[in-house]
Amino acid sequence: MRVFVAVEVDNKDILQKIRSMQESAHFKAKPIRVDQIHFTLQFLGEIDEEKCERVKDLLRTITFSHFNLSLKGVGGFPNLKNPRVIWIGIDKKGAGKLIEMAKEIEMKLTSLGFEKDKKFKPHLTVLRVKHKVGDISLRMKEYETIEFGTQVVSKIKLKRSVLSPKGPEYSDLLVVNENEK
Repeated sequence: MRVFVAVEVDNKDILQKIRSMQESAHFKAKPIRVDQIHFTLQFLGEIDEEKCERVKDLLRTITFSHFNLSLKGVGGFPNLKNPRVIWIGIDKKGAGKLIEMAKEIEMKLTSLGFEKDKKFKPHLTVLRVKHKVGDISLRMKEYETIEFGTQVVSKIKLKRSVLSPKGPEYSDLLVVNENEK
């Protein structure tokens, strides 16, 4: 099964603002379904049931206290002049906490044979650009300073991803709540 560790965005006000931003993007791009918006802390790829159980056991050992992420601004990978992905950023303090959490998860998962992931850059993917759209930096200018809201991070999830022609379908395999051991 194809799995990853994530923090989901479930604040309805934030999700509504994201949906509005997606709908107002006047260029050809595929919006991420708002019920699937998340931060991928670590992508684990294809693993079998046995390894999945070991991952769950390991994730249950992670303890943390809830923290806030302020979502604001937009950007693109590799950039807004030739984007493949449009993302929403987060505040420095929240990003630091999310990076810390991702590093702890990565360190623990190396004991199960997972290799270190590429450097974690906290962002929310909101649009995927399949075909070249050119420079959209001027069109996205209005979103550079927009504040989407504050998300409380109080749980991490081990998610399963099943790919289909309609896009990925996600399901929860494990939920780890704050201060739970």
